[in-house]
Amino acid sequence: MTILKKFATALAGATMLAVSTTASFAAMDEITVAYFLEWPMPFQFGKVNGIYEQELGVKINWRAFDTGTAMSAAMASGDVQISVSQGVPPFVVATSAGQDLQIVDVAVSYSENDNCVVKAALEITKENAKDLEGKKAGVPIGTAAHYGFLKQMAHFGVDTSTMEIVDMAPPDGAAAFAGGNLDMVCGWGGNLRKMKEHGNILLTGAEKEELGIQVFDVTSVSSSYAAEHPEQLAKFLKVTADMNKMYTEKADEMLPVIAKDAGMDEDAAKSTLAGFTFPTVEEQLSGKWLGGGSQTFLKEVADFFVSTGNIPESRDDYASAVNTEPLTAAQ
Repeated sequence: MTILKKFATALAGATMLAVSTTASFAAMDEITVAYFLEWPMPFQFGKVNGIYEQELGVKINWRAFDTGTAMSAAMASGDVQISVSQGVPPFVVATSAGQDLQIVDVAVSYSENDNCVVKAALEITKENAKDLEGKKAGVPIGTAAHYGFLKQMAHFGVDTSTMEIVDMAPPDGAAAFAGGNLDMVCGWGGNLRKMKEHGNILLTGAEKEELGIQVFDVTSVSSSYAAEHPEQLAKFLKVTADMNKMYTEKADEMLPVIAKDAGMDEDAAKSTLAGFTFPTVEEQLSGKWLGGGSQTFLKEVADFFVSTGNIPESRDDYASAVNTEPLTAAQ
């Protein structure tokens, strides 16, 4: 199956789910929040200690996912109300297909913690990246890693039509790469560290940023949930912001709790967190982020996916895909 067909299948599924959703949030006494394992973040301290439930006054079901595309589908079906740290590309794919999602905060910026790795034995670097043509790559389609892969390949002039590209979630990709079944693999977090044990990256985070490859995740919600429960959502974002601020002051105290909840040892969690930046509420509401910069970047990502044949069309703009009211209320 081609990448385009895989995208089309995923988009069609998400759109049908969105159209068929009949869940009502009016009488909600519990919500479900999506997040990633092996992706340590300060919010997990509040998750483990019940701070979110205490502040929101509802039961919270925390559900782990492998990819942001799966988060989109779960929000479309009404199974998930809030997704923490969803990648921008899967958000763009879903909203470009007509799914009514909104970004409500910038969860984390992490250019060093999302990348592609080439098998060490191939001895391929940025100097001879064209040699990747004809090779087999494991890429989680529709994610930030996929966007970064395509942008890097375009930068190096690699014809991806010559490559065998397999849609693989990072845990599966890391395992296949370790087993010698892939020439290149892309992912993030703990799985990226495992991938690096068997290969090398082509570009550093700083080099990717110079190419315009921004790597950040967002907290996303269904528009209906945001409209019907603005106060509850604002409280959720306020706790998240408090945990981020607390981490800058009490990282050593919070780390053991965060690492355990992320399914990682403390050294690995600390190493991952060292590559993360958590913008303050004030920074998020600035022009660089949700005050205009993020909306522009969403359009750039969507147009790039259209140009590479991975989605059929983009929206005219993505202004309505960003909702700053809950974060402003949290502030």
